[in-house]
Amino acid sequence: MKIRIFLTVLSCVLSVVTGLVLARGGTKAKAGGGAKPRIGLSLDTLKEERWQRDRDTFIRRAAELGAEVRVQSANSDDVRQVADVQALITEGVDVLVIAPHNGEAMAKAVELAQEAGIPVIAYDRLIKNCPLDLYMTFDNVRVGELQGQFLAETFARMGGGKKRIIRIYGAKTDNNALLFKQGQDRALEPLLKSGAIEVVHEDWADDWKPENGKKIVNAGINKAGHAFDAILASNDGTAGGAIQALLEEGLAGKVIVTGQDADIAACQRIVAGTQTMTIYKPLKQLAEQAAECAVRLARHRPVIATASLDNGQVKVPSIFVDVMAVTKENMRETVVKDGFHAEGEVFK
Repeated sequence: MKIRIFLTVLSCVLSVVTGLVLARGGTKAKAGGGAKPRIGLSLDTLKEERWQRDRDTFIRRAAELGAEVRVQSANSDDVRQVADVQALITEGVDVLVIAPHNGEAMAKAVELAQEAGIPVIAYDRLIKNCPLDLYMTFDNVRVGELQGQFLAETFARMGGGKKRIIRIYGAKTDNNALLFKQGQDRALEPLLKSGAIEVVHEDWADDWKPENGKKIVNAGINKAGHAFDAILASNDGTAGGAIQALLEEGLAGKVIVTGQDADIAACQRIVAGTQTMTIYKPLKQLAEQAAECAVRLARHRPVIATASLDNGQVKVPSIFVDVMAVTKENMRETVVKDGFHAEGEVFK
């Protein structure tokens, strides 16, 4: 059976309609009627706190809606993740939700799912050049913009002429890393062009590993010595690696360090003064909405998306969740108030 997803455009709202099923050899829907939906959740990794939260929230919300979830983690291995998806297809899941390690390599997995008549949701990271059904993520360009704006505004308050920075980008295999950089560039472009900000070193951190963030900062210190003002790190993991390098040089707390994800370790560093800011992405909201959409797709009910994004082959209906900058000053009003972290954990 092959399920085709049709798009209806009404007042700039995209409706993903799954009620019409075109089948070869029959029209029976796997999760129709009272059947319990089965959702396959394929994750790049579970090594980071952030992805463990996504998994747990997704499973909990799906269970509340009467669905069961089969989880696979690829440990940042493209071949393994494709094999994971193939295994989920063989198990007969109704919907696949994929957070890809490599947004291009996973196109093959989407094609396999489509051949089996299984709709696919790309979770947080876009899957490129394939007939993807739905993309759910945070506004990742906005993440980069907030990081860049924070630096620009902080430098303006500091005064004192040209500022020098080290830039740590994310994994090149992750399309989000490109979007974060795009947002950062948009915010900093006037200052970079005018010479008010100089990039003394920049590089991509393979697989977002903290140790690779540390290596990038070490290389920047070898070039510039201690004569730099900030590290524009694209996430909290690489920020943690950067801060380790700063600690070894006696610079921790003296250099501005950005991040994102609002990991508990990052929030603690912000309170302690070694990291300056992070971006809070309400993971609970994204994971719950993704579970709700997956269950609706499994039951052949409409899902409303408010945007679309070109993945190189199709314009993918997309749902974006907003983000916010977090510092020591607004920590309690954001991550603590939302229950993302307990106050006692952050302010210990």
